Amino acid sequence: MTIGILAALREEAAHLLEDLEPGGRRTQIALRDYTAGTIHGHDCVIVLARVGKVAAATTATALIERFGADRLIFTGVAGGVAPGLRIGDIVIADALVQHDLDARPFFRRHEIPLLGTSHCATDAGLTDRLEAAARAFLDGPMRQRISPEVCERFGLDRPRVHRGLIASGDQFIGSAAGVAALREALPDALAVEMEGAAVAQVCHEYGIPFAVMRTVSDTADDQAHQDFPAFLVEVASHYAHGILQCLFQAGIPPAGAIERHAGTPPDAPGGWTLAT
Repeated sequence: MTIGILAALREEAAHLLEDLEPGGRRTQIALRDYTAGTIHGHDCVIVLARVGKVAAATTATALIERFGADRLIFTGVAGGVAPGLRIGDIVIADALVQHDLDARPFFRRHEIPLLGTSHCATDAGLTDRLEAAARAFLDGPMRQRISPEVCERFGLDRPRVHRGLIASGDQFIGSAAGVAALREALPDALAVEMEGAAVAQVCHEYGIPFAVMRTVSDTADDQAHQDFPAFLVEVASHYAHGILQCLFQAGIPPAGAIERHAGTPPDAPGGWTLAT
Protein backbone atom coordinates (compact mmCIF):
# COMPACT_ATOMS: atom_id res chain seq x y z
CA MET A 1 0.00 0.00 0.00
CA THR A 2 1.37 3.41 -1.00
CA ILE A 3 -0.36 6.59 0.11
CA GLY A 4 -0.02 9.69 -2.05
CA ILE A 5 -0.30 12.93 -0.06
CA LEU A 6 -0.90 16.14 -1.97
CA ALA A 7 -0.96 19.76 -0.88
CA ALA A 8 -1.36 22.89 -2.99
CA LEU A 9 0.96 25.18 -1.05
CA ARG A 10 4.41 24.58 0.38
CA GLU A 11 3.47 25.44 3.97
CA GLU A 12 0.76 22.76 3.96
CA ALA A 13 3.30 19.99 3.33
CA ALA A 14 6.40 21.27 5.15
CA HIS A 15 5.90 19.45 8.47
CA LEU A 16 4.84 16.24 6.72
CA LEU A 17 8.17 16.07 4.93
CA GLU A 18 9.93 16.37 8.28
CA ASP A 19 8.10 13.22 9.46
CA LEU A 20 9.60 10.99 6.77
CA GLU A 21 11.98 8.43 8.19
CA PRO A 22 15.62 8.57 7.02
CA GLY A 23 16.23 7.21 3.54
CA GLY A 24 13.49 9.08 1.70
CA ARG A 25 13.90 9.38 -2.07
CA ARG A 26 13.18 12.52 -4.07
CA THR A 27 12.19 12.39 -7.74
CA GLN A 28 11.45 15.41 -9.91
CA ILE A 29 8.76 15.06 -12.55
CA ALA A 30 7.29 18.00 -14.47
CA LEU A 31 8.67 20.65 -12.09
CA ARG A 32 7.41 18.81 -9.01
CA ASP A 33 9.41 17.07 -6.30
CA TYR A 34 7.89 13.73 -5.24
CA THR A 35 9.40 12.54 -1.96
CA ALA A 36 8.89 8.85 -1.17
CA GLY A 37 9.48 7.41 2.27
CA THR A 38 7.86 5.97 5.36
CA ILE A 39 5.77 7.66 8.06
CA HIS A 40 4.73 5.58 11.09
CA GLY A 41 5.22 2.42 9.06
CA HIS A 42 3.19 3.61 6.05
CA ASP A 43 4.77 3.97 2.62
CA CYS A 44 4.03 7.50 1.42
CA VAL A 45 4.81 9.84 -1.43
CA ILE A 46 4.44 13.54 -0.55
CA VAL A 47 4.22 16.19 -3.25
CA LEU A 48 3.42 19.86 -3.67
CA ALA A 49 0.70 19.80 -6.32
CA ARG A 50 0.55 23.58 -6.81
CA VAL A 51 -2.62 25.59 -7.29
CA GLY A 52 -5.50 24.85 -9.65
CA LYS A 53 -7.30 21.90 -11.18
CA VAL A 54 -4.86 21.15 -14.00
CA ALA A 55 -1.90 21.14 -11.60
CA ALA A 56 -3.75 18.87 -9.18
CA ALA A 57 -4.87 16.43 -11.87
CA THR A 58 -1.36 16.22 -13.32
CA THR A 59 0.11 15.49 -9.91
CA ALA A 60 -2.51 12.90 -8.96
CA THR A 61 -1.98 11.06 -12.24
CA ALA A 62 1.79 10.92 -11.70
CA LEU A 63 1.31 9.57 -8.18
CA ILE A 64 -0.81 6.73 -9.54
CA GLU A 65 1.13 5.95 -12.72
CA ARG A 66 4.74 6.53 -11.66
CA PHE A 67 4.67 5.72 -7.95
CA GLY A 68 1.87 3.15 -7.74
CA ALA A 69 -0.11 5.10 -5.16
CA ASP A 70 -3.24 3.11 -4.41
CA ARG A 71 -4.93 5.78 -2.33
CA LEU A 72 -4.61 9.57 -2.24
CA ILE A 73 -5.17 12.19 0.44
CA PHE A 74 -5.37 15.90 -0.35
CA THR A 75 -4.85 18.40 2.44
CA GLY A 76 -5.01 22.18 2.36
CA VAL A 77 -7.10 25.25 3.08
CA ALA A 78 -10.47 26.35 1.77
CA GLY A 79 -12.99 29.14 2.02
CA GLY A 80 -16.04 28.41 4.11
CA VAL A 81 -19.26 28.76 2.12
CA ALA A 82 -22.01 27.26 4.26
CA PRO A 83 -23.48 29.51 6.96
CA GLY A 84 -21.98 28.78 10.35
CA LEU A 85 -18.54 27.68 9.20
CA ARG A 86 -15.79 29.55 11.00
CA ILE A 87 -12.08 30.08 10.54
CA GLY A 88 -10.24 27.09 11.95
CA ASP A 89 -13.05 24.61 11.29
CA ILE A 90 -12.21 21.47 9.32
CA VAL A 91 -14.20 20.21 6.35
CA ILE A 92 -13.90 16.55 5.38
CA ALA A 93 -15.29 15.89 1.91
CA ASP A 94 -17.72 13.10 1.23
CA ALA A 95 -18.04 14.31 -2.38
CA LEU A 96 -16.55 16.97 -4.65
CA VAL A 97 -17.91 18.93 -7.59
CA GLN A 98 -16.38 21.35 -10.11
CA HIS A 99 -18.41 24.51 -9.62
CA ASP A 100 -17.02 26.10 -12.80
CA LEU A 101 -17.72 23.13 -15.11
CA ASP A 102 -20.57 23.94 -17.49
CA ALA A 103 -20.86 22.08 -20.80
CA ARG A 104 -24.51 22.91 -21.46
CA PRO A 105 -26.48 22.26 -23.60
CA PHE A 106 -24.72 18.93 -24.19
CA PHE A 107 -24.49 18.07 -20.49
CA ARG A 108 -26.09 19.29 -17.32
CA ARG A 109 -24.38 22.03 -15.40
CA HIS A 110 -21.46 20.63 -13.34
CA GLU A 111 -21.69 17.22 -15.03
CA ILE A 112 -18.33 15.79 -16.11
CA PRO A 113 -18.67 15.09 -19.85
CA LEU A 114 -18.90 11.38 -20.69
CA LEU A 115 -18.74 10.25 -17.07
CA GLY A 116 -22.43 10.69 -16.35
CA THR A 117 -21.83 12.29 -12.96
CA SER A 118 -21.22 15.69 -11.43
CA HIS A 119 -20.21 14.62 -7.92
CA CYS A 120 -17.26 12.31 -7.24
CA ALA A 121 -17.54 10.59 -3.87
CA THR A 122 -14.63 10.01 -1.54
CA ASP A 123 -13.85 6.54 -0.22
CA ALA A 124 -16.10 5.89 2.77
CA GLY A 125 -13.62 3.93 4.90
CA LEU A 126 -10.69 6.29 4.40
CA THR A 127 -12.92 9.32 4.93
CA ASP A 128 -14.31 7.90 8.17
CA ARG A 129 -10.77 7.47 9.48
CA LEU A 130 -9.78 10.95 8.35
CA GLU A 131 -12.79 12.47 10.08
CA ALA A 132 -11.96 10.60 13.28
CA ALA A 133 -8.35 11.84 13.06
CA ALA A 134 -9.53 15.43 12.62
CA ARG A 135 -11.74 15.17 15.70
CA ALA A 136 -8.92 13.61 17.69
CA PHE A 137 -6.59 16.43 16.68
CA LEU A 138 -9.02 19.16 17.73
CA ASP A 139 -9.71 17.39 21.03
CA GLY A 140 -6.07 17.28 22.07
CA PRO A 141 -2.95 18.02 20.03
CA MET A 142 -4.31 21.22 18.51
CA ARG A 143 -3.98 23.17 21.77
CA GLN A 144 -0.45 21.85 22.26
CA ARG A 145 0.67 22.90 18.78
CA ILE A 146 -1.08 26.25 18.39
CA SER A 147 -0.54 28.87 21.08
CA PRO A 148 -3.39 30.66 22.86
CA GLU A 149 -2.15 33.93 21.31
CA VAL A 150 -2.49 32.53 17.77
CA CYS A 151 -5.89 31.06 18.58
CA GLU A 152 -7.07 34.42 19.85
CA ARG A 153 -5.66 36.31 16.87
CA PHE A 154 -7.46 34.10 14.34
CA GLY A 155 -10.57 33.53 16.42
CA LEU A 156 -10.07 29.78 16.78
CA ASP A 157 -12.77 29.29 19.36
CA ARG A 158 -13.85 25.65 19.64
CA PRO A 159 -13.25 24.70 16.00
CA ARG A 160 -15.48 21.96 14.64
CA VAL A 161 -15.34 19.19 12.06
CA HIS A 162 -17.86 19.21 9.22
CA ARG A 163 -18.42 16.57 6.55
CA GLY A 164 -20.07 17.12 3.19
CA LEU A 165 -19.71 18.57 -0.28
CA ILE A 166 -16.66 20.60 -1.32
CA ALA A 167 -16.70 22.66 -4.53
CA SER A 168 -13.59 23.27 -6.64
CA GLY A 169 -12.89 25.72 -9.44
CA ASP A 170 -10.15 27.72 -11.10
CA GLN A 171 -11.18 30.98 -9.48
CA PHE A 172 -10.36 32.43 -6.09
CA ILE A 173 -13.74 33.15 -4.52
CA GLY A 174 -13.11 36.29 -2.51
CA SER A 175 -16.29 38.35 -2.47
CA ALA A 176 -19.72 38.19 -0.89
CA ALA A 177 -21.26 38.18 -4.37
CA GLY A 178 -19.15 35.17 -5.33
CA VAL A 179 -20.22 33.29 -2.23
CA ALA A 180 -23.88 34.11 -2.89
CA ALA A 181 -23.64 32.82 -6.46
CA LEU A 182 -21.96 29.63 -5.30
CA ARG A 183 -24.61 29.03 -2.65
CA GLU A 184 -27.33 29.49 -5.22
CA ALA A 185 -25.73 27.07 -7.69
CA LEU A 186 -24.65 24.49 -5.08
CA PRO A 187 -26.69 24.97 -1.90
CA ASP A 188 -25.15 21.86 -0.28
CA ALA A 189 -21.53 23.03 -0.65
CA LEU A 190 -19.69 23.53 2.63
CA ALA A 191 -16.43 24.96 1.31
CA VAL A 192 -14.71 26.09 -1.88
CA GLU A 193 -11.13 25.55 -3.07
CA MET A 194 -9.21 25.07 -6.32
CA GLU A 195 -7.96 21.47 -6.55
CA GLY A 196 -9.95 18.76 -4.80
CA ALA A 197 -12.52 17.92 -7.48
CA ALA A 198 -9.78 17.48 -10.08
CA VAL A 199 -8.06 14.90 -7.87
CA ALA A 200 -11.47 13.34 -7.30
CA GLN A 201 -12.10 12.94 -11.03
CA VAL A 202 -8.69 11.33 -11.59
CA CYS A 203 -9.29 8.90 -8.72
CA HIS A 204 -12.81 8.21 -9.96
CA GLU A 205 -11.50 7.25 -13.39
CA TYR A 206 -8.65 5.12 -12.02
CA GLY A 207 -10.76 3.51 -9.31
CA ILE A 208 -8.41 4.76 -6.55
CA PRO A 209 -9.74 5.41 -3.03
CA PHE A 210 -9.16 8.99 -1.92
CA ALA A 211 -10.03 11.52 0.75
CA VAL A 212 -9.90 15.31 1.01
CA MET A 213 -9.63 17.50 4.09
CA ARG A 214 -9.61 21.27 4.23
CA THR A 215 -8.94 23.79 6.96
CA VAL A 216 -11.23 26.81 6.72
CA SER A 217 -8.90 29.80 6.36
CA ASP A 218 -11.59 32.38 5.57
CA THR A 219 -15.23 32.69 4.69
CA ALA A 220 -14.57 33.28 0.97
CA ASP A 221 -15.83 36.85 1.20
CA ASP A 222 -14.32 40.33 0.90
CA GLN A 223 -12.02 39.65 3.88
CA ALA A 224 -10.62 36.41 2.42
CA HIS A 225 -7.16 37.79 1.71
CA GLN A 226 -6.41 39.13 5.18
CA ASP A 227 -3.55 37.45 7.11
CA PHE A 228 -3.61 34.46 4.77
CA PRO A 229 0.20 33.90 4.73
CA ALA A 230 0.33 34.00 8.53
CA PHE A 231 -2.62 31.60 8.79
CA LEU A 232 -0.84 29.11 6.52
CA VAL A 233 2.29 29.07 8.66
CA GLU A 234 0.81 29.38 12.13
CA VAL A 235 -2.38 27.34 11.77
CA ALA A 236 -2.95 25.38 8.56
CA SER A 237 0.46 23.73 8.48
CA HIS A 238 -0.08 22.39 12.01
CA TYR A 239 -3.59 21.19 11.19
CA ALA A 240 -2.40 19.20 8.17
CA HIS A 241 0.53 17.70 10.06
CA GLY A 242 -1.35 16.94 13.25
CA ILE A 243 -4.39 15.38 11.60
CA LEU A 244 -2.32 13.11 9.37
CA GLN A 245 -0.20 12.11 12.35
CA CYS A 246 -3.39 11.04 14.13
CA LEU A 247 -4.50 9.17 11.01
CA PHE A 248 -1.21 7.30 10.59
CA GLN A 249 -1.02 6.43 14.27
CA ALA A 250 -4.55 5.00 14.15
CA GLY A 251 -3.79 3.04 10.96
CA ILE A 252 -5.05 3.25 7.39
CA PRO A 253 -7.92 0.87 6.63
CA PRO A 254 -8.06 -1.51 3.66
CA ALA A 255 -9.56 -0.05 0.52
CA GLY A 256 -13.33 0.21 0.85
CA ALA A 257 -15.98 0.26 -1.81
CA ILE A 258 -15.88 3.44 -3.84
CA GLU A 259 -19.20 5.23 -4.00
CA ARG A 260 -19.18 6.04 -7.69
CA HIS A 261 -21.53 8.47 -9.34
CA ALA A 262 -22.69 9.96 -6.06
CA GLY A 263 -25.14 12.78 -6.53
CA THR A 264 -25.87 11.92 -10.16
CA PRO A 265 -29.45 12.47 -11.28
CA PRO A 266 -30.98 9.03 -11.96
CA ASP A 267 -31.53 9.86 -15.63
CA ALA A 268 -28.14 11.52 -16.19
CA PRO A 269 -26.63 10.36 -19.49
CA GLY A 270 -23.07 9.23 -19.97
CA GLY A 271 -22.86 10.22 -23.62
CA TRP A 272 -23.56 13.15 -25.88
CA THR A 273 -27.16 13.94 -25.08
CA LEU A 274 -28.61 17.42 -24.87
CA ALA A 275 -29.05 18.55 -21.29
CA THR A 276 -32.39 19.80 -20.08
